[in-house]
Amino acid sequence: MPVEVEDIRNQFESSAFFSHIGFEIIRFEEGNVIIKLNIEEHLLNVNGTLHGGIHATMLDTILGMVTRSVTKSKVVTTSLTVHYLASISSGELFAEAKVLQKGYKIAFTEGEIKDAEGNIIAKGTGIFKIIRDK
Repeated sequence: MPVEVEDIRNQFESSAFFSHIGFEIIRFEEGNVIIKLNIEEHLLNVNGTLHGGIHATMLDTILGMVTRSVTKSKVVTTSLTVHYLASISSGELFAEAKVLQKGYKIAFTEGEIKDAEGNIIAKGTGIFKIIRDK
């Protein structure tokens, strides 16, 4: 039985980790996924800015989500590169991504995080192993 995009969305929305961080799905279509994060005080580092691990987590999440929406398969991150471009302390962040290349076993994906005004806060790329059901 083929996996539907709505099933994949539901898996993310029911994930304890996804909700613990505070992610919200704005759009979830095949190849077109946007998530949102309201910056909360507990996500800030000792400098009072969003912790770099949250940037990485948000990018890893959006890259994996869009890859799953395209492949309709589970995926595992094998490589994640994050470029931190600006700091932020409050407001909302939005992340989106696209699959640049998809083979049978791996996919290469890129994404970015923007603030509410559209300023790029971070960019990233990921390589994902596609887990095919046997």
